[in-house]
Formats: sequence, structure tokens, C-alpha cells
Amino acid sequence: MPVKLEGSCHCGAVRFTMLSSTPVPYQLCVCSICRKVGGVGGSINLGAHTNSLKILQGEEDIGVYKAVMNRDTPKESIASSERNFCKKCSAMLWLYDETWPKQIHPFASAIDSPELEPPEEMIVVKSNSKPDYVRLPEGEKMVYLDYGRYSLDGWHRHHGKYVE
Repeated sequence: MPVKLEGSCHCGAVRFTMLSSTPVPYQLCVCSICRKVGGVGGSINLGAHTNSLKILQGEEDIGVYKAVMNRDTPKESIASSERNFCKKCSAMLWLYDETWPKQIHPFASAIDSPELEPPEEMIVVKSNSKPDYVRLPEGEKMVYLDYGRYSLDGWHRHHGKYVE
């Protein structure tokens, strides 16, 4: 049975639950979007089943940000992904992209329960856009200039962490 994730924003205005088959926070993205919306170091997203999302409180306090891709260049565009956040405290909650309608990606930082299992090895992606002042987490890690070897589902399946 998938893991029930319970989450909230920092101020507590928004509370939600969703079911995850991929609950290990193994991948840190340090791209410019994740660093700017998630904080100096980047963001860690989990995977969950979109149809399992239940907003328990504060639906009216949820805002959506669609990132600007290739900002200030001739290739500038708006991302298809939607980053949902609390309009009161600005805490990031989850990312959704209609390109993959069955998946929703809660920010690990928004999950209150259960305590998330730390990975044996952190995967760091998009290091090609990481400034020098951003320090990577300590411990075992694999660093990729772009994306890693596995998808979110693929990594969990490969490491025996996928929850049916």
C-alpha cells in the first residue's frame, strides 16, 4: 500500500495528504528555479499519485507559480509545471505538470508525517546551473550536470524502495 504523506505549509494555513509510492527524498535539484523557490540549496521533491491529493484546509490560500524558462533570453517561455505554494507564508507545497497527469510532486520540506527515510546516497541534479556559493550536502552523493540515470519511479524500483 502506498505511504500516506501528511503535509502543511510553514504557517499551518494549508494542510494536505496524498499517497506516495516513491517516498524517499533522494534527489536534490539545484537548478535556478529550485534554488529560488525552494531556498538557497535547491529543492527535493517526492512523487505521489495525483488522484490521492486531499486538501484538508486552506485551499483558498494556495497560489500557483509557473516558472519562467530561459529568462531574459530569446528562448524565454513559461513552464508547463505548476508550483503550488501558500499565499500567506510562501512555503512550497507541491509541483504538478499536466504532461504527467498521474504524478504530483510534493516538496519534501512540506511533509510533516511520516518521518522520511534518508537515502544512503543523495543524487544531485542540474549542477550545471549551481553557483559556487551553494554547498552540496555532506555524505555519499552522485552529482550530475543535468539529470541522473533514473526517473523518480526508476530510482525507487532500482533500490527496492517503490511501494505498491
